[in-house]
Amino acid sequence: MTTVASAVMALLCVFATLLLLAAPQPPRYDSSAALAGFVAGSLLLIAATALGTYWMMSKTLQPVRAISGKLTTIRPSSLGERVPLPSHDDEFKELAQATNQTLERAQAAIQDQLRFASDTSHDLRNPLAAMRTEIEEALMRREETDWEETAGRLLDSLERLQDLVTNLLEISRLDAGAVGQYDLLNLAVLVDGELDHRQDKVRVVRRFSSGVMVHGERIGLTRLLHNLMDNAERHARSTVIVTVEHRGDAAVLEIYDDGSGVPYEQREVIFERFARLQDALVKDTGGSGLGLPIARQIAEEHGGTLTLEDSPSGARFVARFPRPAALAAGSR
Repeated sequence: MTTVASAVMALLCVFATLLLLAAPQPPRYDSSAALAGFVAGSLLLIAATALGTYWMMSKTLQPVRAISGKLTTIRPSSLGERVPLPSHDDEFKELAQATNQTLERAQAAIQDQLRFASDTSHDLRNPLAAMRTEIEEALMRREETDWEETAGRLLDSLERLQDLVTNLLEISRLDAGAVGQYDLLNLAVLVDGELDHRQDKVRVVRRFSSGVMVHGERIGLTRLLHNLMDNAERHARSTVIVTVEHRGDAAVLEIYDDGSGVPYEQREVIFERFARLQDALVKDTGGSGLGLPIARQIAEEHGGTLTLEDSPSGARFVARFPRPAALAAGSR
């Protein structure tokens, strides 16, 4: 529509110019009547051009007024509403479509935040309720209470609460886009050093290639590793295999456990926040369902991916990170 308006304006200007050129040359203004007629004609032409321009611009900007008018009525509680789409395929229709897409993203983000707040409240309430019940029962039976055993159970609830708060802080940091210092890191050295500090309850087999470099944040990659290892240890029967190697242009961290595995249709479900499969609930009632979502988000923050891939048995988590460009080019 803006193109049509521009064309009409151009035609009006050309028409006005032709009228002036075609008009007979006025006398040398030795007649006041002739001069008045010339001035009046010019004013009429200017007024007609101005009115035509105003009308055309009003029609052209009508979709903008409709979009802005609708936007002023949309509130956080009514993000399901959308701005009207103009009937013509032009720049204003593209603007309306982009606006509606932005509203859709805002609506999805708010719904995710509300769901996250609800799930968080539920998970925070559980350990707090368990601690309150434990303390109240102990106080009601002071003489019969084994205070050392009670303290141990309270510490378990506190540890779960502390882990949950730590995960929530990490999620807040990731969602806010907080970026730490990125360095050129040897992934095999990083993983090997972190595994040395763990006290795993199963056998851990290490298969590392040399010179597997990544450009990443040490704290974030360490958190990803520990989350994957905690998950593998929780589900493994006896062995966890940790592999670090190059595959094409990717630096790969693979963690395999010989547990019962994850059904194919639930491979993506486990990466949803607070999602816990029945097997996980049986093996670890104190988990929060945030470890794997955080690990995936960290991988994506590094420009990589984290997926659960096929394996003969158990579960095989594969994190892929882009190799530093200069190193990848030099290895070819």
